[in-house]
Amino acid sequence: MRLYWELARRQFQQQLAYRTANLAGLVTNAFFGYIRAAILLAAFAGQGTIVGYDARDVVTYTWVTQALIMIVSLWGWFDVEKTIRDGSVVSDLSKPFSYLGYWLARDYGRSVYFLLFRCLPVLLVGQLTYGLRWPSSPFTWLLVLVSVALAVTVSFGWRFLINLTAFWTTDTRGLASITGAAVLFLSGFTLPVRLFPDWLRPIVQALPFVSITQIPCDIFLEQYHGAALVRLLGQQALWATGMLGLAQLLVWRATRRVVIQGG
Repeated sequence: MRLYWELARRQFQQQLAYRTANLAGLVTNAFFGYIRAAILLAAFAGQGTIVGYDARDVVTYTWVTQALIMIVSLWGWFDVEKTIRDGSVVSDLSKPFSYLGYWLARDYGRSVYFLLFRCLPVLLVGQLTYGLRWPSSPFTWLLVLVSVALAVTVSFGWRFLINLTAFWTTDTRGLASITGAAVLFLSGFTLPVRLFPDWLRPIVQALPFVSITQIPCDIFLEQYHGAALVRLLGQQALWATGMLGLAQLLVWRATRRVVIQGG
């Protein structure tokens, strides 16, 4: 575990070197958060409560999704794909540690950086511009952190799987662009899933992508309690485990491919 802790810590430190890029991204996140919140607030004007959300809830939801963008890397991530393209993956696979664990630890380090230096400032801007609905209990904050950690794991598993397709395809980024657009919609980032049509909502809620955005936001807004809350966290944990398991299977398959090809 010491190895993976050091990997996460070093990735966190590496991100500290890009302060200007983070500041530019922060300004962009805040700007679009303001625009998105204004649009949804106008849509809710005079509507009271819709599917459990009032105007303040939907504004908060918008800002929380903006704050999560970089934590769960919604705009894409190609670090693994780059190593496959340049051949350095052969060296990575031969090292005496888990290849999946190596990348997962790095992703956690990256996520913690963006939690501190992107997520919290974005929420502060949201509070100053609109006023947000904050969790009323310290226990809720703990559940939010657990949910976000699981969201990162689900997101990483999906991104890792897409990156690994570089072993078999010549256009991974094209696939990532198509699937990325789908994830933005299916995760509840574009609109809360609870606003989807009745026939579509159960299908989307059964997919892993709601674990990336929708569930953390609903826990932040304290939309669920008791058994329903446990079920949501269990759903996230199940998908996190499933994604990592599938990713490990694909790593074994990819390793066999590299060995067969004499890599």
